[in-house]
Amino acid sequence: MGVSFLSTSPSLLPLVAHDPPLTTRHQPRSVSICCSKIKTIVSEEDQFQWRRRDILKCFGATVGLELVGSSRSLVGMANAADLIQRRQRSEFQSQIKGTLSTALKGNPDLVPSILTLALNDAFTYDKATKSGGPNGSIRFSSEISRPENQGLSAALNLLEEAKKEIDSYSKGGPISYADLIHCAGQSAAKATFLAAAIRKCGGNVEKGNILYTAYGSNGQWGLFDKQFGRADAQDPDPEGRVPIWEKASVKEMKDKFSAVGFGPRQLAVLSAFLGPDQTATETLLATDPDVAPWVQKYQRSRETVSQTDYEVDLITTFTKLSTLGQQINYEAYTYPPPKIDITKLKL
Repeated sequence: MGVSFLSTSPSLLPLVAHDPPLTTRHQPRSVSICCSKIKTIVSEEDQFQWRRRDILKCFGATVGLELVGSSRSLVGMANAADLIQRRQRSEFQSQIKGTLSTALKGNPDLVPSILTLALNDAFTYDKATKSGGPNGSIRFSSEISRPENQGLSAALNLLEEAKKEIDSYSKGGPISYADLIHCAGQSAAKATFLAAAIRKCGGNVEKGNILYTAYGSNGQWGLFDKQFGRADAQDPDPEGRVPIWEKASVKEMKDKFSAVGFGPRQLAVLSAFLGPDQTATETLLATDPDVAPWVQKYQRSRETVSQTDYEVDLITTFTKLSTLGQQINYEAYTYPPPKIDITKLKL
């Protein structure tokens, strides 16, 4: 039986009725479109297969949703664990900074030696072989007794005493010498910044602290603090990699800095690390045309209230120096959090 397409689609009739008449040479003819009823025979086997496919699809969708849900919970657990570890490391670092700050306040004359100790420990890094670097190897007697490390034993002894205290309150194992030495270098650099602020305040310690808190660069140490988890070397680093800074020419210094990936700018900003007399070191560095502009830049910066250019560049350079060749363990010093006995909770 034929069925008119237009008769079964009443919503289309008004559209056809209101269309403008076609201007053609022939009279329009009415056309009916007939649809034949087609009967499809589906066997029982096909019906069974169709139902089985649907069941499998539903099962797959269910499993997929379960996996998505479980993955979200796993991500949530991982994020929570990461937050706990970061908090543990941050609290431990705060304690370390307090211990080292107290040690340096009692021995301010060792601040320059601490800076050189950190520099010499890191400058054993060899770019070609990827060996050496800030790995605490300077603690070995055969290395600390080398000519380039002459006069640094007192600084190392001070850190040995600080390490005993730090290890006593560490919940995540003893601090590595590599971390200890370079955290001490950070504390020593901060001590020089604070001392400069106090001098600008005419020697008034209280006002100097306020000045450093207000205008200092404490907020720039974030990246350095993240690089916490350096591994210790098990043997001394090879000899002949670190110059005797007090006897080295500017060219020798430039060559050594270049060998580890630094240039004249970094050499100038680390002038305080190259010996106990920063003024004498900068006078020598200023004789080189490549280094002189940077020396002058940082000298001008140190005359300002905030010392921004000098402090920010020093922090950036020291952060890079303290990680040369290191693979940082970002889970170092973490520990399982204590379990809570819910039976003792008062609700």
